[in-house]
Amino acid sequence: MQFKKIAIVVAAAVGPVLAQSGSPERLLNAVRERALAIEAARLSTDERLRFYQALVGAKPEEQRYQNLLALAHIQKTRETQDFGYLDRAARIVGEVLSKDAANYEALRLRSQIHLERHEFRQAAANSRLLAGREPNDPYNYGTLGDALIELGQYEPAADAYQKMVNLSPDLSSYNRASYYRYLLGDAKGAIEVMKAAVRAGSPAMPESVAWCLAQLGDLYFKQGDLKQAEEAFEAGTRAFPNHHSSLAGLAHVAAARGNIDLAIDYMKRSLAVVPLLDNVALLADYYELTGNKKQAAEQWKLVDFIDRLGQVNKEIYNRNLAMVYANHGLRPEKALQLALRELEVRGDLYTWDAVAWAYFKNGKHAEAERAMEKALQLGTPDPGLYYHAGMIARALGKSEEARGDLERALALNPRFDVKQAPLARKALEEISYDTAVGGGR
Repeated sequence: MQFKKIAIVVAAAVGPVLAQSGSPERLLNAVRERALAIEAARLSTDERLRFYQALVGAKPEEQRYQNLLALAHIQKTRETQDFGYLDRAARIVGEVLSKDAANYEALRLRSQIHLERHEFRQAAANSRLLAGREPNDPYNYGTLGDALIELGQYEPAADAYQKMVNLSPDLSSYNRASYYRYLLGDAKGAIEVMKAAVRAGSPAMPESVAWCLAQLGDLYFKQGDLKQAEEAFEAGTRAFPNHHSSLAGLAHVAAARGNIDLAIDYMKRSLAVVPLLDNVALLADYYELTGNKKQAAEQWKLVDFIDRLGQVNKEIYNRNLAMVYANHGLRPEKALQLALRELEVRGDLYTWDAVAWAYFKNGKHAEAERAMEKALQLGTPDPGLYYHAGMIARALGKSEEARGDLERALALNPRFDVKQAPLARKALEEISYDTAVGGGR
């Protein structure tokens, strides 16, 4: 199957006020909001929250102040992964829409809230409606493309992203185009476009710039370029001090170089900002490699706590938890249940990968192979994907196919994971031994 490549044309971005004006009234509002944004750009997110809260308190009838407050809460969610901020944003947006169901800015924010809550179908539907209403607003094509990517609808996602790039070639559109290019197997192109995203950033959006730098570092890391990855992650921490994704990236690089003590330090700093499940499990791995079983056990207690918290919140799907369990051979049935439930709301290749890996850990190798075919459909150059494919093929007795996949995983990055990469090398050695013994008979 052939998928579209997004044509990236680096050009001067059309001024968002003029490009999205739509009407004299909207133009005037946009000018006012731009002046307010210039003032707010000097503030940290916490200061911005207080600033907009004061404006809402002074002029509660001004819905644009409420929308800006909701936007600040969404930004705080991005920075902390504390979804209490997102809940507050949703309440504010709901209040605005209860008084003015057609409020455009609130409807735009609702798309983002749907995305953050993994309500991808609702996000896509809302974005399509808004794109029809304001076809020159690039934001709606971005949220539409994001939702479609997560649903595994890659062709229409490419169309949405292309419209966004055409309307507004900037950090927001470039970083999306970069991810799409990576998914389609163009790692080099993805890196160049992500660099363009970083260059298009500004001091007024430090967290967004840091996020792009962390993504750039991840692209380099997956291709085995530890030096460039480290430089990108370090730049991320300079752009936005204590940026959790950049700190975690530095931990990955340190671990890949065998400096586990440094990896532990970076990962602890990352987790102090945002305790992401995947990183808690990685910290446990690091402690186990140093022989510190007590600290490793503490991390696994935290993983169990996160699992129980999800049950209390009636969370029925969690791809990340499924992968943590599958990677460590823990609770295989629960891992498969979580992955399959995720598949009901999310059909992207990484969800198929989680399903495949969970099937494999449950001994259901034929089902794992079928799911893995979907995970590899785009040729995404992710060593983890090819490692999983190789292990599944080996379990099915397809030695040459397994050898090819495992060799590709290790060629991309021979140290892609402190636990999984050694298992890939061991499997390759065993395949070579079995082939030699079999050939000598």
